Amino acid sequence: MNDLVEVRPGVYRDSVTLMRVSRALTAMPGVAVAVVAMATELNLGLARDLGFAVPPATPGDLLVAVRADSPAELEDAAAELERQLAARAPASGTRGDAPPRTTRSAARAFEASLALVSVPGEHAFAEALDAVEAGLSVMIFSDNMPVEQEILLKDRARARGVLVMGPDCGTAVVGGAGLGFANVLRPGPVGVVAASGTGAQQVTSLLDLAGVGVSHVLGVGGRDLSAEVGGRSAVQALRALDEDPATELIVLVSKPPAPEVARAVRDLDLATPVVAALLGPGQDDLTTAAEKVLRALGRDVPEWPSWPAPPASAGRRDAAVLRGLYAGGTLCAEAALVAGTGEFTDFGDDAYTRGRAHPMIDPALRLEALRGVASGVVLMDVVLGHGADPDPSSWLAPAIRDAVAGGVDVVVAVVGTDGDPQGLRAQAARLNEAGAAVFTSNAAAARHARLLAGG
Repeated sequence: MNDLVEVRPGVYRDSVTLMRVSRALTAMPGVAVAVVAMATELNLGLARDLGFAVPPATPGDLLVAVRADSPAELEDAAAELERQLAARAPASGTRGDAPPRTTRSAARAFEASLALVSVPGEHAFAEALDAVEAGLSVMIFSDNMPVEQEILLKDRARARGVLVMGPDCGTAVVGGAGLGFANVLRPGPVGVVAASGTGAQQVTSLLDLAGVGVSHVLGVGGRDLSAEVGGRSAVQALRALDEDPATELIVLVSKPPAPEVARAVRDLDLATPVVAALLGPGQDDLTTAAEKVLRALGRDVPEWPSWPAPPASAGRRDAAVLRGLYAGGTLCAEAALVAGTGEFTDFGDDAYTRGRAHPMIDPALRLEALRGVASGVVLMDVVLGHGADPDPSSWLAPAIRDAVAGGVDVVVAVVGTDGDPQGLRAQAARLNEAGAAVFTSNAAAARHARLLAGG
């Protein structure tokens, strides 16, 4: 074996960056495995399980473990590692000083009004509280934060006159700047408050396809409309958009909320009209909500783009098991509600993301699940935009082709806009060419999958 194992004390990169570095090295000729990650107990254990001799390290150190077939290939991988890390190095302070070491000092150095926290969930509370105490609104991309900490943060933020977006806030657009997983959206009159990242992306992407843009998208975290959290951030965000002169209509998006919280939020006295997209039995799906927004604005509802499956792969059976393999939690919940039958897995749930990147970035678990399906119908989502996989069809299309060849019907909902860097129509065309039926409406994809499964 030709192994390179290093611990670099005090060198930090975020998990998304390191996952992409690891993938780039693994794709090199002769590289059998590459682990480039912060030296948490989970990552140290993973490296040891792979047979690497790992020296002592702390979670604040960078772990590098690479195995190649030959010394020359290992040397090439080491050179590529340095190039990747240098290209993704964080910027230093703007005043020529050492980079700030705390959120509060960074706020002073950069005259910021908003902080984005993306650290392992067990450390997110301290960073977010530091931001709130510094007078910053904060978007908490991190998940796995205890609900008690979320409530404390949101109460403290309200007292300070700032907003907490999150935890587990995957998407926000503030003043035209996308944060987290963000589609390229045109500016416009619609403000969005979302206890759902992919739900917000579905609604705003459909609006963009219809020529309507957004003022702001304020994510509040997937638990905000739960009975425990009680809509604390949703109420603040709705009132903020109500006071925004650029916002003519507000959309409230959520996974199935607690009924009493949904009623309280809907009963707020606002001057700006609100369209609710609160998923649940008997409620509108996200596409229907987007169409209501268009009608309220006096705009025509277009035919949402779709690409039917090639004839050879369509409608091969009268009844079959429907399996939903989803990256987006709200999209998964919506598909299960619309389909009314089947087995649905949200690979973006906290249980699957602890210690690993979100499935919108890291496809490994969903690929494994797709390859394990031998019959029936598979329904999947592919979410485009900044922060997401730069070319999801490159890994998904071959797996779809194999599944279709083995007798599986595949249906894909592609959520994105024509401005997204991956290219909405190019991605859809490649997935369709591999044998999938492709829809830009997740609800339409779920209905089609239900029909294929004999529903």
